[in-house]
Amino acid sequence: MTDFEKVTDFGNMYKAYRRSKCGKGFKKSSAKFNIMALDGVNTLVEQLKNKTYKVSEYTEFKVYEPKERIIKTTSFKDKVVQHSLCDNVILPKLKDVFIYDNCAGQIGKGTSFGRDRLSEQMQAFYQKHGINGYILKCDVTKFFYSISHEQLKDIVNYYFSYDEDICNLCNLFIDSTEGAGIPLGNQINQGFALLYLDGMDKLIKGELGIEYYGRFMDDFWLIHQSKEYLKYCLGVITEFLKTLDLTLNGKTQISPLKNGISYLGFHFYLTGSGKVIRRLKNQNKRNKQKKYIKMAKLVVEGKLPAEKFYTSYNAWKNHISQGNCYRLGKDMDRRINDILQSAKAEGEN
Repeated sequence: MTDFEKVTDFGNMYKAYRRSKCGKGFKKSSAKFNIMALDGVNTLVEQLKNKTYKVSEYTEFKVYEPKERIIKTTSFKDKVVQHSLCDNVILPKLKDVFIYDNCAGQIGKGTSFGRDRLSEQMQAFYQKHGINGYILKCDVTKFFYSISHEQLKDIVNYYFSYDEDICNLCNLFIDSTEGAGIPLGNQINQGFALLYLDGMDKLIKGELGIEYYGRFMDDFWLIHQSKEYLKYCLGVITEFLKTLDLTLNGKTQISPLKNGISYLGFHFYLTGSGKVIRRLKNQNKRNKQKKYIKMAKLVVEGKLPAEKFYTSYNAWKNHISQGNCYRLGKDMDRRINDILQSAKAEGEN
């Protein structure tokens, strides 16, 4: 079975449909598809096989956490096709291409994996060199919005040149928007984003010989005992990114390892004994405290369902549990409980 046959296999496409509708059962785009799911899946299979499949127009909206971004999401049928393409071909193929410390968007990897790898590398560096090292922290300027369609197609076509139909389907999604950039809301674009900087990963690990390195999408670090060598690495990386029509933003800097690094929602500190401490940045902590106190008061006023509040609050509690934030969690539990219990007592009186 060729890779394209895997994508268009009815069983695989139906599994993709089932995965796509998880958590989306009440959205109009999926509800319409669900009414005649088997026919819908069969239609997609036929359209792909006879080359009449087209990507629908996108719906655009903004999100504001952790920062303001424009999200473009496509129709439900396109999510089904992406699931089949990614789950059966793209990710299985690329998992053996990526370096181990390409931390995002793969089975068994994600933000927790990325945080743990940074902690492990900081500790490994300390055991070998002590605390007197440096860390180069890099962040690409508007990464998803700057990805070149032609550059990306060249990279994708290189890895999947053995199957022209897969290349054409990938190119269809890449060119589904005009101009530079790929939509943040597309599942397939997460895989493309991982691949777009794979050449840089191998340059840093191979030619530059950096042992302590990792990347989460466009956010990456290099740890080395020499500040001067990291300056050289920064120059090489900058020139390489130019070939991909990318630049590094103002957050990029070289700092003493003992000062720590901000990464994936926490600031990582390496103590004099080699222990890694993760703490929320003060502004982030204050913002979240204000947010959940305000939300708890809305629950008391009957303007917000308690279930919705606890879904968000517990997700945040799970997030901070990955850092040294035990006292913060306990303090917030107490403050939230005081607000909710005082309202309950007033109601009983």
